[in-house]
Amino acid sequence: MRRRTLLATASLAAPTLLARPYVARAASAGVLKIGYQKASVTLVLARARKTFEAKLNPLGYDVSWAEFTSGPPLLEAMNAGAVNFGFTGEPPMIFAQAAGTPVVYVAATNPSPRALAILQPAGGKLTSVADLAGKKVAVAKGSSAHYLLVSALAHAGVPYTSVTKVFLQPADARAAFAGGDVDAWSIWDPFYAGAQAAGAKIITDGTGLMLNRAYYSSIRDFASQHPDALNAAIDVINEQEAWEAKHIEETAADISPSIGLPEATLKTWFARQKYGVNKMTPEIFAGQQKIADAFFALGLIPQKIEVSSAAWTA
Repeated sequence: MRRRTLLATASLAAPTLLARPYVARAASAGVLKIGYQKASVTLVLARARKTFEAKLNPLGYDVSWAEFTSGPPLLEAMNAGAVNFGFTGEPPMIFAQAAGTPVVYVAATNPSPRALAILQPAGGKLTSVADLAGKKVAVAKGSSAHYLLVSALAHAGVPYTSVTKVFLQPADARAAFAGGDVDAWSIWDPFYAGAQAAGAKIITDGTGLMLNRAYYSSIRDFASQHPDALNAAIDVINEQEAWEAKHIEETAADISPSIGLPEATLKTWFARQKYGVNKMTPEIFAGQQKIADAFFALGLIPQKIEVSSAAWTA
């Protein structure tokens, strides 16, 4: 009787199993551990659509995901081995390299200087960056918004030390900003677009102050041992961004639930975003070096670094 039961169960299960599509998969090669932020719309969308899995599973790679509030904690996780591929702004890579983290630059996005800004509350009376002297500014330490503040103050002739920096991650900074605990907030999209929709006023954005590239990075050992995984990942990102650039409405609708912002707010962000991913070049490294030198001059990193020493050769 037990044998008849097993045979019957098998006959019922067989059609279901045969109906599943077969996906060729190479022998296990490892795991691509992706670190992302809300600002990495391409990764948010790719995660929802499993486009990395579709590309990497046939190569033998599993894919895991971890969300971070900003670049610095993402790179700390990379140093600890929890992440081996990630998306950050310009300064986090510099802070990580200065701290001895063996990061490498895999690819760079096109500049989006309008996608971050220094904001004041709706009722604020500041008229320019010069008015920030003696004020409190919320900013995530070591982030792209941190460099925006550094660059904006330098261009306005305002000493960096004359401004009280309140180092907070975006969620806490948003609360401090809304509660009147700080006078201004230096922040990137989509948090910038969200604050703008709530009535915040722009003191300055990044135009003329910084390029605001973002970088896809890895840890040196993983990059050396698994160039096929990184090259495949960049192919996915380029394909995804080419689609996004032509489908703004659909992209906003797809990621609005996971990001927690209305579609209209996301489209404001997308209008400031430049799509496309590039190989690292001497010119791109020179731009990073300028930022690194500025941070070193202010004593924000402990040593002078040569940014190009973190180059990756596939």
